[in-house]
Amino acid sequence: VNVGCVPKKVMWNAAVHAEFVHDHADYGFETPGVRFNWRTIKEKRDAYVRRLNEIYENNVKKAHIDIIRGYGKFTSDPEPTIEVDGKKYTAPHILIATGGRPAVPPDSEIPGASLGMTSDGFFDLEELPRRSVIVGAGYIAVEIAGILSTLGSKSSLLIRQDKVV
Repeated sequence: VNVGCVPKKVMWNAAVHAEFVHDHADYGFETPGVRFNWRTIKEKRDAYVRRLNEIYENNVKKAHIDIIRGYGKFTSDPEPTIEVDGKKYTAPHILIATGGRPAVPPDSEIPGASLGMTSDGFFDLEELPRRSVIVGAGYIAVEIAGILSTLGSKSSLLIRQDKVV
């Protein structure tokens, strides 16, 4: 919800609108002076994600589910028990939502890796980059390259090949 599906869809929809504006003249619409403002979509997207977070958290509370934030681990206690920051919790049903974080290889493995950003960083961008290079060929890389390109960033997509084609 925070740095994946939902905000990516908002950005994808912004790119779709840019494509429509690009094609308006072909359908007889005159749209001179149409400009895209990255900060506006970023602010509205981030507010939308915050609103969704509040809705989800309120729904969890209404369902009488306790949210315990921190790093947890299962214990060897006979009943289902987890320990979070030194405190134990026992319940018939325990869900550990691990979340995930992308890994950036060290510069010793890939020189210059620390100069880039992960796909999560895409959502932190304060302005549309004039140029962008996206490394990878997975659907996230392709979608981000398409979004950036459509919104006006001169974008390149780098794809690893095991052989020359």
